[in-house]
Amino acid sequence: MAAHLLRRSWGGTISLLIVILLLSCCSQMTSAAAAPASRKSGGGGGGSSSGTSMSQQNKLDVRQHLKRLNKPPLKTIKSPDGDIIDCVHIAHQPAFDHPLLKNHTIQTRPNFHPDGTKFEESKRVSGQKARSSKPITQLWHLKGRSAQPDLVTQTGHQHAIVYVEGDKYYGAKATINVWEPKIQQPNEFSLSQIWILGGTFGQDLNSIEAGWQVSPDLYGDNRTRLFTYWTSDAYQATGCYNLLCTGFIQINNEVSMGASIFPISGYRESQYDISLLVWKDPKEGNWWLQFGNDYVLGYWPGFLFSYLTDSASMIEWGGEIVNSESDEQHTTTQMGSGHFPEEGFGKAGYFRNIQIVDGSNSLRDPKGLGTFTEQSSCYNVHSGKSGDWGTYFFYGGPGRNPSCP
Repeated sequence: MAAHLLRRSWGGTISLLIVILLLSCCSQMTSAAAAPASRKSGGGGGGSSSGTSMSQQNKLDVRQHLKRLNKPPLKTIKSPDGDIIDCVHIAHQPAFDHPLLKNHTIQTRPNFHPDGTKFEESKRVSGQKARSSKPITQLWHLKGRSAQPDLVTQTGHQHAIVYVEGDKYYGAKATINVWEPKIQQPNEFSLSQIWILGGTFGQDLNSIEAGWQVSPDLYGDNRTRLFTYWTSDAYQATGCYNLLCTGFIQINNEVSMGASIFPISGYRESQYDISLLVWKDPKEGNWWLQFGNDYVLGYWPGFLFSYLTDSASMIEWGGEIVNSESDEQHTTTQMGSGHFPEEGFGKAGYFRNIQIVDGSNSLRDPKGLGTFTEQSSCYNVHSGKSGDWGTYFFYGGPGRNPSCP
């Protein structure tokens, strides 16, 4: 079975989570938090939109849209963090509202994994003292809120990323350190993710994105949550977060997109990370997402895209924040751990074992890695290479500080 999750009204906000169950709602469940139909700015990566609150009519339109998405639940679960998860049949998930998916046969597993794939379960990094023996999981597993924000338009996206371009890429992998960065304004966010890109940063950018984010407007709280995003027209009219719109097809019943992640890394304390892989199935042409050791979450059908129907032309890994400059100063919204990369392990956020999938469907280290940040005095990135960590980088920063007014 599959499950849809409509979060009820909470403190004046509405949220939607979508849960896909392949067995039964009485056993394991997986959800995907549905995001608002806000669009992200282009210019090098994901984002979300900004500005002032939408009109009452727009709010009504959003509520009507959520009502259309919601399906009669077979079972309801309340998570310790307040998320409400309603379970519905797998064939009733929003992806199948797309006209081209009317007679779609669900792929229950990819035909091929990239050669050299060795997934590591999200876990405490070896050599660090553990605060808990539990691996990274999601709070709804302990028992089973995501919020519908006011749709706003945000500008001032800032990044600290590494990237490769100039070749054909068929996927990317990374192990991402998980933190809970502080957000200054509700309409700002902080995320850390992988970008799979094709086309140009204008009208026709294709992008598949996956990682973790803290977004008060999107989820109604400041928790760190697993998320996905896609667009085929540079964030203009297509695509969405998680499972809000037609597109991503979820097949997994254990990991919930949009649900909160725990444990979270602490400064000079235990460090936790998650492993993500996005790759193109060379037979069917669909783009698959895998989490951790062996959790294949689902796929984006290849027909959703124009440039990505063949391959990606650029891969990015790193962090992004929104700087709304609400008080005419740079935001104090943090990226990564909120500390600069120079501080290193246990203090700064990191990506490790970053790889690309090449034309032979094999994982390999990226060549010709570049770095980019708009204001290194606010957020920065430093890359390196080692035996256990492969190609890695530390990144992030506090935002406003004496050198970043």
